[in-house]
Amino acid sequence: MTSSQRSEQVKNALIESRLTPNAISLTGFALCLVAMVLVYEDEYFFGGVAFVIGSFCDMLDGKYSRMSGKASPFGAFLDSTLDRIEEGGMLAVIAASYAAQGNRAVVAVVAIGIVSSLMVSYTRARAEALGVECKVGFGNRAGRVIILSAGLLLEDVGVLEPAVYVLAVLSTVTVVQRIFHVRKQLIAGPPVA
Repeated sequence: MTSSQRSEQVKNALIESRLTPNAISLTGFALCLVAMVLVYEDEYFFGGVAFVIGSFCDMLDGKYSRMSGKASPFGAFLDSTLDRIEEGGMLAVIAASYAAQGNRAVVAVVAIGIVSSLMVSYTRARAEALGVECKVGFGNRAGRVIILSAGLLLEDVGVLEPAVYVLAVLSTVTVVQRIFHVRKQLIAGPPVA
């Protein structure tokens, strides 16, 4: 049996199983909650590992829902909502950690990162509600997860603070890019047929 045949068998078994995209989303959410507790307890590396696995589940659920035909409007809503809670929650825990150290500057940057990260998602959702596709910018969810994960996993060598700065800047720049992109699209109007 070839590797593609085995892959097809696994795919078919998953599709026929009771596994749902929502179950994958909730598993990712649970792992991210564990990650938050670990980071709160200053276990950055293990928190990073749990965050990476939880975030991987969050990226997998959408692909699985499309592949299996088990997608639903509620599932898409749940996935997006849990993604925001996971990211915002992890950043809030990181802010609490820096606040406990008395590092007010980093707490302020993390707060900017929280708002900007949420706004990246909001600008896309609001633009799409207006009929404008809005995926511009480098500060998308996957990029933010990679930056945050790297910071957590490498905190022993002091990478979390620079990662937070990069995340805040990239997210803020992405929000500005999306604002200008949507403005340009809406002012230009619909294409002439």
